[in-house]
Amino acid sequence: MNANERAQPATGPARSRAESWLARAVAMLESAGAALLALLFAVVIAAVIRRYVFGGGFVWSDELAIWLHAALIAFGAPLAVTSALAMRLDVIVGMLPAAGRRIASVLADAFAVHGSLVLALGGASVAAQVGGISTVLGLPEAWRFAVFAIGGGLTLLIVLARAGLDRSWRSATLSLVVGAAFYWLAQQATGVFVQPPSLIAAAWAGLGLILGAPLPFALLAGVSLSGAFGGLLPEPAIVQNAVSGISKFLLLAVPFFLLAGELLTEGGLAERLVRFAGALVGHFRAGLAQTALVASVLFSGASGSSVANAAFGAKVMAPTLIARGYPPAQAGAIVAGVSMLDNIIPPSIAFLLLAAATNLSVGSLLVGGFVAGGVLALALAIGIHLSVRNVVAAAPRASGTERAKSFVGALPAIGLGVIVVAGIRFGVVTVTEASALAVAYSLVVCLALRSLNGRTVFAALRKSATEAAAVGLLIGASAPFAFLLAVDRVSEQMAALVTAFGAGPYAVMLLANLVLLVAGLFLDIGAAILLLGPLLLPVAVAAGLDPVQFGVILVVNLMIHGLTPPLGILVYVVSGILRQPAGAVFRAVLPLLGSLLVALALLSLGAAAWPSLKGYF
Repeated sequence: MNANERAQPATGPARSRAESWLARAVAMLESAGAALLALLFAVVIAAVIRRYVFGGGFVWSDELAIWLHAALIAFGAPLAVTSALAMRLDVIVGMLPAAGRRIASVLADAFAVHGSLVLALGGASVAAQVGGISTVLGLPEAWRFAVFAIGGGLTLLIVLARAGLDRSWRSATLSLVVGAAFYWLAQQATGVFVQPPSLIAAAWAGLGLILGAPLPFALLAGVSLSGAFGGLLPEPAIVQNAVSGISKFLLLAVPFFLLAGELLTEGGLAERLVRFAGALVGHFRAGLAQTALVASVLFSGASGSSVANAAFGAKVMAPTLIARGYPPAQAGAIVAGVSMLDNIIPPSIAFLLLAAATNLSVGSLLVGGFVAGGVLALALAIGIHLSVRNVVAAAPRASGTERAKSFVGALPAIGLGVIVVAGIRFGVVTVTEASALAVAYSLVVCLALRSLNGRTVFAALRKSATEAAAVGLLIGASAPFAFLLAVDRVSEQMAALVTAFGAGPYAVMLLANLVLLVAGLFLDIGAAILLLGPLLLPVAVAAGLDPVQFGVILVVNLMIHGLTPPLGILVYVVSGILRQPAGAVFRAVLPLLGSLLVALALLSLGAAAWPSLKGYF
């Protein structure tokens, strides 16, 4: 047997047993995540009912909810590392020859092994050291860290099992050995000091990203390795920072908004939005593409997740576009392009991440998101109008009766967005309470319409829990990395870079946008918000820019990178579902990308001019 044959994945009974074990493990983790999310929702909605109906809350509800959220992320980590939510950059690896791709796969999994060991052993170390009992819950404080020790261990097993089945068990063993060697090196005092140590963390995480390692584990591995070169975060402190990063009540809104969007999709209300959008604009030139745009605007008010909207559009809108004569790549580009609005038009998960990282007002960011969303939607409408050629996609103009009927049908979904945003903006409820009410509203409406049943609700819980765990894991992994940047005073160097050509609002806005446009090419959108938001915001404030307006510009800038290579998550989601080459969709999205960049320039000019104009209002 030659070397190539030995490198093939195992076959026969052994492989069948391994695949069966892995499938059962994944199903159990998904079910555990669904159960934790359901329990999390029950705790928060019970507290909301108690507070607003009976005039008093539960003392223990907020802390219990935070602990449950941590457990959801910990047990969802093994799913996030091997699924489409792993946030892997595979474009560069894809250009390598076959031998190079095999080596890159081994090294990428070695980074995942390193990060898993940090969670597993670091979590166990903290759990062993932390004493005391939670005064509110009466539970050992060590449990919060123990769940990450368990999650890290499970992630290690899942990564190695997946590597063995996809490549070979010898390859999986090699990833384990290399990853363990990285981990061992990170624990050593090398005597070599690099200033600043965050440079080592960034370089190592960047190498992992280029090789195709999951982004959260590349970040954890980078911070871990920096300790051997003068970094100030020992392994237990990395886990403590990660747990602290996700232990914010505001972040509970992320899984709830994801769940509300899934329930609307499973319950068929999202399709009602599409019918209403078609009645409004379906008769225009490129009417079906404009329908996709308006439907995305309407769906944004209920989902808050661009990835969820992209997946829905790829399953529902794109096949219809293709059937009406749109080239598949262009259909995918339209769906991906309009999906970016979901993280701009409130409620927006991106704004929640920014608020958690910078302490900006969520309500003010949501108002700014409405304005920016309107400008971006108009830019996309113009881009679609100018780029669609040789396609007859206009439908007969809908009558007033048809529009009214479709509006009534879409009202339940439209009402969700209105209730949520109005409740947050006018201070009736907190963001997390509003997100829990969004789930309750979606459940009640869809069950009343008999468009949901136990099976579909459980499916929505499983999918939302996995997505929420992936987002939460990224937040947790970004926290120690951001701490290291703060200790190394990288913000001062960033300020010097951004103010290199002047400290006025126009110069700072221009250079900040350039920094974001470059960084967004290599950083996941969520990671870029969490890492760059706290660094750039003080510079913008010092230049006289309104912090909320700058925050909106930051999110708009980074969301545009959902459409740009090499990461372009929205393009990858759509191309994967449509089974179209990502490169073809990237090319087809260029006209829409151009219109969005023009809109970004206009919004940036408006934000830079505002300090000098607001005296006139």
